[in-house]
Formats: sequence, C-alpha cells, structure tokens
Amino acid sequence: ICLRLWRPKSGTADAIESGEAVVFRWGLLLIPVTAFCLGTWQVQRRQWKLKLIADLESRVGSEPVPLPSNPAELKELEYRSVKVRGYFDHSKELYIMPRSRVNPEREAREAGQLMSTPDNGANVITPFYCTDLGVTILVNRGFVPKKKLKPETRLKGQVTDEIDLVGVVRLSETRRPFVPENNIERNHWHYRDLQAMAKVTGAEPIFIDADFRSTVPGGPVGGQTRVTLRNEHMQYIVTWYGLCAATSYLWYRKFIQKIPF
Repeated sequence: ICLRLWRPKSGTADAIESGEAVVFRWGLLLIPVTAFCLGTWQVQRRQWKLKLIADLESRVGSEPVPLPSNPAELKELEYRSVKVRGYFDHSKELYIMPRSRVNPEREAREAGQLMSTPDNGANVITPFYCTDLGVTILVNRGFVPKKKLKPETRLKGQVTDEIDLVGVVRLSETRRPFVPENNIERNHWHYRDLQAMAKVTGAEPIFIDADFRSTVPGGPVGGQTRVTLRNEHMQYIVTWYGLCAATSYLWYRKFIQKIPF
C-alpha cells in the first residue's frame, strides 16, 4: 500500500520527462545558432580588417607632407609619408634585430610555401638632425644583412652630406608576448621603444621609416615599412560556419528524422 501511495502518477512523470526533452532539444539548437552568429561576426570583422589594411597602404603611398614641429600631431600621422631635410649622426646607430628584408615580390612568390628564404639581418636606426626644424629624430634607414651590421663594413653608404629624406611615421611599440626585452647595453633592440631610444641617442621620440628611394649604394636598403595586420578571420569564418553546418545536420537527424546515433 505504501509503495502504491508513493508511486508518482505516470502522467506527471511523462510530463516531466517530456518537458526535460523539450529543454534539451531546443538547448542543443543553441550550438549551431551561436556558431552561425559568430561566423557572421567574423565576416564583418574581416571586411573591417581589409578596409583598414587598404587605408594604411594608401597612407604609405600618399604624397609626403612636411614633418610637423609639434610631436603631439604625430599620433594622427602613423603610416603617413613625411619629408625632412638634415643630416645623419652615424656615431649613434641602433640596431633592431633580428629582421628580414621587406620584399613584396618575393613574399608574393613564396606565399603558401612551407619553406621560405628570408634574408636575416637588422634594421639600422640612425639619429637625423632636421635643419629645418632644429630637432633630432630617429630614422630607420633600412635593412642590412648580418655581415654588414658593423658600420665599417659599409662606409660607402654612410652619407654625411645634408640631404632631403622621405619616410613613414611610426609610433612606439609595446613588447609582445615571447619577444625578448631590448638589450640596451649590447645595442640589440627587438621592438621600437621610442622613449628608451631617444634617451640613448639624445633624439626626440620621433621615428620614421625611410622610403626605398632613400637607399644609397652600399648603405641600408630603405622601404622597410611592413603594412601587415593579423587577418585570420577567414579561418575563423570557415571554422564557425563549419561547426554550424555539422551541428545543424546532427540536430536535424536526431530530432526531426529521429534517427538514433
């Protein structure tokens, strides 16, 4: 009798079970819906990133403007071409390393290959006194291979005359994960710390990448501005839409066709 009293009615049990099944059924549907929303969001992010890259490349190729005398204005001019006139102080060279030479033609040719043949070396950063502004700035003259790192190996390229120079404004960098700290004592720099570089050389924290036309025979190869932003959105799009398609198919087989797995 007690067992019969405590035994739940079959209708109530079925209702509870049916309710749980409904929640489970529609809860699982959230997986493909969420994946679809994330894939669509990545499509929008990719369009935004491609437009940003195009804008940066347009800035680099724009007509150069005079370097502003107010350093605060430079924050709005990154990747913008500027022109200055002055001369280098080769006695205070800095070296950002290791670096590979920017070569768009080679990079396009080797795109998709498992192995590439980059040139290993450094970018040479040299103080440049701007005679028209009366300030010293930092100029990335360009790339040199390891064997040409020491100035005495490229004396022909150490220009001393007053020259006109065109370059691209660059701002300071923060150290990324796994990038070593700058070794100021050994003059090995791994990222652009403009405040530290300015302190070592006595220059202002103003930095430009000299363009390719600034290259002189025997000297660093200019034009080392790499306009690249991480653009892995296509991989994410394929991943999220693929997950949406797979889970939608499984949900359809399970709850519409009622085919057991």
